[in-house]
Amino acid sequence: MLSRDGNPTPLGLAIVHFGRLHKTLHVLSYIDDESYRRGIKGQTSLQESRHALGRYVFHGKRGELRQRYIEGMEDQLGELGPVLDCITLWNSVYMDGALDQLRTEGYLVRGESIVYLSPFARKHINVQGHYSFLLPDRPDTRPGPSCCR
Repeated sequence: MLSRDGNPTPLGLAIVHFGRLHKTLHVLSYIDDESYRRGIKGQTSLQESRHALGRYVFHGKRGELRQRYIEGMEDQLGELGPVLDCITLWNSVYMDGALDQLRTEGYLVRGESIVYLSPFARKHINVQGHYSFLLPDRPDTRPGPSCCR
């Protein structure tokens, strides 16, 4: 038992004090160690980038729940994660392809530059629902009967 009648037991008090020790060591490490601070900042920036992508995608930059019933809200929020995963995968695959193309064309692609790329890019995503499916005029080179072109 960790508490009895609203008061912590000796075991509960020990766990509380142990947690305070861990928190104190963390704060002291954060103050003293610059590399530790940089690592935490990097992780925080990465997570904030994912949240920014979620805000951008979620209802076309508005970030509002529009359903009047709770089940619909849960559906909307439940689908946001897989959509963000798909966007991240798409961006990762195409950034990797772009890097490969740059390498094959003879450009110097440095590893220290690649670490600044993010799969959470979002400017190229159309979230407003305005799409154009017009193809440029070009000769049809597909095989098959002319009636099916």
